[in-house]
Amino acid sequence: MTTPGNDVDSDTDLLAAVRAGDTAAYGTLYERHHAAARLFAYGLARDPADADDLVAETFAKVFASLRAGRGPLVAFRAYLHTTMRHVCYQRARSDRRLEFTDDLSRYDPGEPFTDPALAQLERSFAAAAFRQLPPRWRVVLWHTEVEGSTPAELAPRMGLTPNAVAVLAHRAREGLRSLYLQQHVTAAEHPECRWAGERLGPQVRGRLAPRDAHRMRTHLGRCADCRGRLAEIREIDGFRHSGYRPRHHAGTAG
Repeated sequence: MTTPGNDVDSDTDLLAAVRAGDTAAYGTLYERHHAAARLFAYGLARDPADADDLVAETFAKVFASLRAGRGPLVAFRAYLHTTMRHVCYQRARSDRRLEFTDDLSRYDPGEPFTDPALAQLERSFAAAAFRQLPPRWRVVLWHTEVEGSTPAELAPRMGLTPNAVAVLAHRAREGLRSLYLQQHVTAAEHPECRWAGERLGPQVRGRLAPRDAHRMRTHLGRCADCRGRLAEIREIDGFRHSGYRPRHHAGTAG
């Protein structure tokens, strides 16, 4: 049995027990984290039924990963929330591809539709990526992308030439794109997979240093899981062919 106030340590023991085949241990994890997961799901899905489905699918996916010898060794709740964001994004993208029609209305272009859950999730990913940027990159992105300042207008305020501001803005946009893609990568268990996972965003954007690029190619050549993660965020990058703008959801610059 676990003792109050020692949940983190006992989660680690329960995770090990699940890997060893103890399904009851996963039931304990479910009871302990279900309420928090449900609250988190309500932030991703507006409909209560959708939120409950999201919780159920997420717990099922994590359980399958643990039984297959993958998944978290520690920090179960953080892994659960990351998986839930993944599931929500995948469901929203799948729903966009479904077509329910048997008449000629399929040929009517109609009005563009933006899935609210997907839009909310993408905003949260963009905001998280924006917060991870260096301060000067956040400043130049905020002024150029949100406030609409030109490099010439911004140069005196930053003590740079207009050309240097333009270069800095380009680097900041590339950094934001890489970090945005990185938000879609679930943390892996194996150290080499974790190393690769932390660099899949830059890999897609072609921003890896030569030495890291060689190591990445070697790893991808023998790891099907990481190849799958790479294919997934390449698809996401394709969907996000338009600009990544933090807008007012990213917070304030500084």
